[in-house]
Amino acid sequence: MPNDGSAVPHRPRHKAPDQDEIATTMLPRITSTAPPPVPSAIPSPRAVAPMAPSAPVPPLPAPVPPLPVPVPVRPPSQAEPPRIELTLSLPPQPPPPTSEEPQAGPAEPPSEEPSPRRPPVGAESGPPVAPDATMLMGRIIPPPEPPDDDGTGDGGGPDASVPEPVPRGVRVVPLRAVRTEEGYRSVYSDLTRPTIGSVVRAVVRGVGELCITLGLVVLLFAAYEVWGKTAIVDAHQNDLDRQLAQNWDGVGPVPVPSGSAGAKPSDLPPPGGNAIARLYIPRLGKQWVVVQGVTPYDIRFAPGHYPDSAMPGQVGNFSMAGHRTPAIFWNLDELRDGDPLVVETRSDWYVYKVYNSEIVSPHAVEVVAPVPHQPGAKPTKALITLTTCNPKWDNYQRLIVHGELVRHQTRADGKPAELGG
Repeated sequence: MPNDGSAVPHRPRHKAPDQDEIATTMLPRITSTAPPPVPSAIPSPRAVAPMAPSAPVPPLPAPVPPLPVPVPVRPPSQAEPPRIELTLSLPPQPPPPTSEEPQAGPAEPPSEEPSPRRPPVGAESGPPVAPDATMLMGRIIPPPEPPDDDGTGDGGGPDASVPEPVPRGVRVVPLRAVRTEEGYRSVYSDLTRPTIGSVVRAVVRGVGELCITLGLVVLLFAAYEVWGKTAIVDAHQNDLDRQLAQNWDGVGPVPVPSGSAGAKPSDLPPPGGNAIARLYIPRLGKQWVVVQGVTPYDIRFAPGHYPDSAMPGQVGNFSMAGHRTPAIFWNLDELRDGDPLVVETRSDWYVYKVYNSEIVSPHAVEVVAPVPHQPGAKPTKALITLTTCNPKWDNYQRLIVHGELVRHQTRADGKPAELGG
């Protein structure tokens, strides 16, 4: 290769590169073939002898200022990508010699253009050059770190090595399968594999659901007993009331039992299931149509009259039985001595006064005798007796209320004063 001054000098392989060769690798070194200057009589620290170039060398172009690459502005919340800046700079040129400086040796005619020459790189050649001044690719400038929560900007945001706190009650499940000695295991195997705890939880859950279901059934049954049966009883009471009104107004025949043709209709009890009277209890604000008979079928929707007891207004014990339901004798225990009990028949009103209340066993049938608690005794008073189950929702006892007739009046005289007449 011809040596024209622009090629890099040969360097053996075993020789390490020096700083001068590194600095002039990308830009060729400009040298001159003129002989070195002869020192003058007066030494000058910056004396440079002019050289006569063999051929005119074009001057070096003026230094080009670095062109910064525009970087788009991003909001502080987003991370800014690394920026790359390319910078190309040249070392400063030495000043040309002036006429005031003494020249050494014979005077030579000045050349029209000074021969520019790249000074050697060293401590006395000028300011130091940045390491990346002659590199094709500049340094990669990292983006600025976002500020911390406190606004100092020295922490660079949250530490990626510290995991985020898991909320309470949340279980973190890995998204990849776990490798074991037997192979890969599903990430959900720990959650689906039956264990003692899971079996116990399943049993407890089943028992709890069964208890909740039974509780709902009990609540529905209680609602039916309170509201359902009340609506049914009220509907049947309306039917019995219409039936009783028809019999009393003479629309229908008055039933008379067979074998008693010579008896008066008012003295004979009607057949079972037929309406015979109306019962009013002012304290409870209730009234019912009383039917004949005390069988479970007879007293489903109304109080029933004991067939062997006296009729309303007669000497003896007019006894009735009724269920302890919200629609019939639910609050019978609220009656007090002196409270009125009013019975309405086809022709008369009978007013009784409560004089005793008691609780007996279901086998104490003597309470409905003509003289209560005195079976076989001859009655001398007209009494009334109401019987029902006790306590509420059960039937292992009986609640008994006794009353005595105090006065009566005909229906033509209107309602009694106890009913607001």
